[in-house]
Amino acid sequence: MRRFLLQNFLYSLILLLFISCKTYKLTDTKPVSSSEKTVENLYFSSSEDYVYKCQMDIYKNHVSGILIIKKINATTHRVVLTSDFGNKLIDFEISENDFKLNYVLPDLDKKIVINFLKNDFQHLLKQKYPVTESFENESSKIYLSKIDNKSYYLFFNKENYLLKQIVYTKNKKEKIDFTFDAKKHIFADSLNLQHKDYKINIKLFQITETE
Repeated sequence: MRRFLLQNFLYSLILLLFISCKTYKLTDTKPVSSSEKTVENLYFSSSEDYVYKCQMDIYKNHVSGILIIKKINATTHRVVLTSDFGNKLIDFEISENDFKLNYVLPDLDKKIVINFLKNDFQHLLKQKYPVTESFENESSKIYLSKIDNKSYYLFFNKENYLLKQIVYTKNKKEKIDFTFDAKKHIFADSLNLQHKDYKINIKLFQITETE
């Protein structure tokens, strides 16, 4: 049964890579001046373990498990995904520029799956963003960070300055929407990761909270 679900996961991923995505534009915002030169995503900056219940929906397939994220040095995180029964599915170390695969379940050992996870977690765990432009709307301060042909829009709540959303675009096309729910700057209680160019959605829900 598990092999069948993993095969469906792979087939759906390949098919949906070809769905086009829309040009991204901010709406109901205005440009503002800002003294900020850099903004940060601090949700995974602690050296404590971040442990989440993980739910992945890939087209019509659903996979669930436990995700553990740990910062092991200034630039690198270790990410481990297990099944609900504690069996290891994948284990890797990742930074902005490096990726080391420690273990992967043979059924998941496909280039498209590894690249998908590498890409998503490099964006999710990216901490520092140089500010190119600043905007605001009624509820958020928004910082645009441009790096080559990639752009990141970071939305911070005006009231508590907690990061609530990151929109990643490439060549002006929206690729991934990260939405956070948090009470602390260093820990997101939940995360919703939604791909825009193919139907992949990852949801994380707090199991243990870092101090």
